[in-house]
Amino acid sequence: MSYADLRELQSALTTASDIAFSLDASAPAPHEAEQLVDALRRALTAASALGGGLAATGCSEHPKGPVDPLYGDKTDPLPPGWGRCLLCNDRRRRAGAQRRGWR
Repeated sequence: MSYADLRELQSALTTASDIAFSLDASAPAPHEAEQLVDALRRALTAASALGGGLAATGCSEHPKGPVDPLYGDKTDPLPPGWGRCLLCNDRRRRAGAQRRGWR
C-alpha cells in the first residue's frame, strides 16, 4: 500500500459522496448517474490496489501494474485476448492507432 493509493481512494470516495448527495431523488439526470458510477469504479480500483494481490494484473511484465478500467465492462468490452493490464492494453491501443494512421 502506498500513500498515493490511499489518497486516490479518499479522493474517489469524496467525489462519489459529493455526487450522491447532490442527486435529485425524484429524477436524477443520466449524466449524474454516469459520473457516480465512474467515481465508484475509481474507488473500487483504488481499494483493490490497497490489498496488494487483489489488483494483480496477471501480466508477466507488469504484475503490480494498474488494471484496465474497461476490463469486465459489458457495455464496452476489451477485444478478445486482451488482459487486465492497463499498460499493455494501452500499448495495444496505441499500436492499433498507428496502424490506422492516427497519432
